[in-house]
Amino acid sequence: MTLLNRSPHSAQAGSAESRDEPAAGPPTFGGYVRAYIALSKPRVIELLLITTIPVMFVAAGGVPPLGTAVATLVFGAMSAASANALNCYFDRDIDQEMRRTRRRPAAMQLVTPRGAVLYGLALGVVSTVGFAALVNWLSAALSLFAILFYLLVYTLLLKRRTAQNVVWGGIAGCMPVLIGWSGITNSLDWAPFVLFLVVFFWTPPHTWALAMRYREDYAAANVPMLPVVAGDRRVVLECVLYSWATVLVSLALWPVAGTTLFYPLAALVLGGILLVQAHRLLNRVRAGVTGAQLKTMGFFHLSNAYLALLFSAVTIDPLLANLLA
Repeated sequence: MTLLNRSPHSAQAGSAESRDEPAAGPPTFGGYVRAYIALSKPRVIELLLITTIPVMFVAAGGVPPLGTAVATLVFGAMSAASANALNCYFDRDIDQEMRRTRRRPAAMQLVTPRGAVLYGLALGVVSTVGFAALVNWLSAALSLFAILFYLLVYTLLLKRRTAQNVVWGGIAGCMPVLIGWSGITNSLDWAPFVLFLVVFFWTPPHTWALAMRYREDYAAANVPMLPVVAGDRRVVLECVLYSWATVLVSLALWPVAGTTLFYPLAALVLGGILLVQAHRLLNRVRAGVTGAQLKTMGFFHLSNAYLALLFSAVTIDPLLANLLA
């Protein structure tokens, strides 16, 4: 289950990831524990759970079986922690160059490279075996795919080579919706793929808004995020286009999943708010506003709230449908 970032992407602190910092060096056992927890990027995992839980309600047509739901969440969190820890190992060099990430445990050498690798691999093995034994093999395969995609495709292949890194690398961050659905049904359907696309289109503008705030960091680390290699006008225009795609795809869940009217109304209102903010950014760029005056972090935080509230509506809708039946 790895809604990995947001991203690869989620997932913010500026980014959730930037708040996953140990308070101090680990001279004690407790310090080491805090360092390894921070290595897992727990705030990013929280964002992943926001999309996993609602999908299980839709898949179950109401409250999902408690045991299966808990197992899916526990092993999904471990899967995400595995990918995040191994990502910190691979990215420890560039993390040292960026203000937003230089206090991560691997970058500060609070955790040894060998320790980070063993920790990440152990979590990955336990999560995969746990899914296979206590949930189902389909969820185990999807979870393992998410870990490998995040590390091999996003972290090692795309991140340092192309401005499209978060577009295609963000696929890993969409996987929790498929894992949540398969955990309940042991199958896949069109409804989770619609929500997969919601997260897929949501990820680039959300991440680019943050990257515009930390453009100098990415440039110093030679990471070609779109705001590093393109001007503000192009970045914001793409944020607007992806935001439109996010909203339109979110409305498709209504006919595909046969929701009540509550969901499309909620999606329409939330989508309208997101689009208004995206177009405000575009208008400021066209008016010649640049740099911090663009206030991209406002859009970043709003997009976080948008995703959380949209998936809350996804959770509520099947419960409401049962009440009205």
